[in-house]
Amino acid sequence: MIHPFFVFLHSMKYEAIIFDLGGVIINLDYQRTIDAFHLLGADDFQQLYTQASQSSVFDDYETGKISSQHFINKLLDFLPSGTTPNKVVAAWNEMILDVPIQKIELLDHLKSQLPIFLLSNTNEIHIDKVRREWKKSTSQSMESCFHQIYLSYQMGMRKPDQEIFQKVCTDHDLDPSKTLFIDDSIQHIEGARSIGLCTHHLTSSAELYSVFS
Repeated sequence: MIHPFFVFLHSMKYEAIIFDLGGVIINLDYQRTIDAFHLLGADDFQQLYTQASQSSVFDDYETGKISSQHFINKLLDFLPSGTTPNKVVAAWNEMILDVPIQKIELLDHLKSQLPIFLLSNTNEIHIDKVRREWKKSTSQSMESCFHQIYLSYQMGMRKPDQEIFQKVCTDHDLDPSKTLFIDDSIQHIEGARSIGLCTHHLTSSAELYSVFS
């Protein structure tokens, strides 16, 4: 019996795939971070940060305009006196969960057939946590699972701005009409569509398997 994955590849019209990270490859729970900051005393944190709309401090951190220390200090301004930087980091990382080994296996299969890329809005603190969780699932590095990784805080730009999608396509001479972008945030999907990328909006992390079956 032919595995559905290979049937998909045989009929696939795409020449490359760009993956989001959080909520697509690694499991996330934003509410855990909101709850953790509530416990630290930040009663308005849910207004300060949501998945769809971020205040400038989060945007600045995701685009590398401020350092991790500056970011932590900014958050400490919203917290009771005596809160330690380590507690801020722990609360900020609460949203990051596990990396299912099945998704790493899926990436391995895909990478053997066509170019795949990672494009993530992220930051230095989160990516360190992601790498620790990644190591719990596999001895493979994140870099080995993709042809190239693009991280917003290193690039100085972020989704859903057109320039970040254009950067990935230009770097690898990708035809947007033959490139699939997968993300769990609708505003990022809309940004990708605006430059002609094919898109798939994931409504749950587990849905990724059905895209390739």
